[in-house]
Amino acid sequence: MSEEIRAQTYVGFDSITQQIEHKLLKRGFQFNVIVVGQTGLGKSTLINTIFASHLIDSKGRFASDEPVRQTTEIQAVSHVIVENGVKLRLNIVDTPGYGDQINNEGCWDPIIKYIKDQHSAYLRKELTAMRDRYIQDTRIHCCLYFINPTGHALRPIDVIVMKKLSEVVNVVPVIAKSDSLTLEERDRFKVKIRDELIYNNIRLYPFDTDEDDEEEVQLNETIRQIIPFAVVGSENNVIIDGKSVRGRKNRWGVVNVEDAEHCEFMHLRNFLTRTHLQDLIETTAQIHYEAFRSKQLLALKEGANQRPAASQQ
Repeated sequence: MSEEIRAQTYVGFDSITQQIEHKLLKRGFQFNVIVVGQTGLGKSTLINTIFASHLIDSKGRFASDEPVRQTTEIQAVSHVIVENGVKLRLNIVDTPGYGDQINNEGCWDPIIKYIKDQHSAYLRKELTAMRDRYIQDTRIHCCLYFINPTGHALRPIDVIVMKKLSEVVNVVPVIAKSDSLTLEERDRFKVKIRDELIYNNIRLYPFDTDEDDEEEVQLNETIRQIIPFAVVGSENNVIIDGKSVRGRKNRWGVVNVEDAEHCEFMHLRNFLTRTHLQDLIETTAQIHYEAFRSKQLLALKEGANQRPAASQQ
């Protein structure tokens, strides 16, 4: 086909990808993360390390004269991060007080309630007659669940809470401060945790769906073989072989946070930001929110059907 004929037959609809990209870049993206774990496991530090910004401080840690929190608190902070023209509105939800009591019965209830409340708020806006063109999305897209690096087994509370959380949000477990374990201890601990997750039928993200192509299936399988991510976070720079890198010193030497041989921080960051960010958002809408929405609308329908019968009595 000559250039002249090609020019005559060219329609131009292939520019739709550029149109979509332009609109999305102008609007920006929203990503909401909740971090769950005991005080002192480095939740704030890890979040700041992942997004290379000082997003949250160590409010969750106790000062020596601060009274012990009796209940789990919910604290949300929002930031806008721009990278190469892409704007990300990042909402980080912390849960100080979780798991810090002698009796932790029900300490997960405020967390579950908060996640469901965000679904409920989104549904109310969806059902409004004059709804906004773009509904502000506060639904939680990812829950980073921090596991204490004991090297032994999951605590009963970990099993209970991850099971409950997995029903309403995408749960990604991480072994906090994994440099407190040797590599052999870390690997044994990871295997033990995976076995416990399977035994207790805890369904973690990422999920396999019929829509996944072969490449996505393989990528997700690789991720599942890594989970739980054994991580180390640090906002400080240390010198290794004459180079300044993010890391920290421990009893065995210096840990380079960004070295895959030292910890799995890079795997976690790539997973959250480079390969699964959009899928986390879509899965929240298509699986967790849709299940909540269907249940709520069914309840509204049943309630409406019962009211006329009750009024006739």
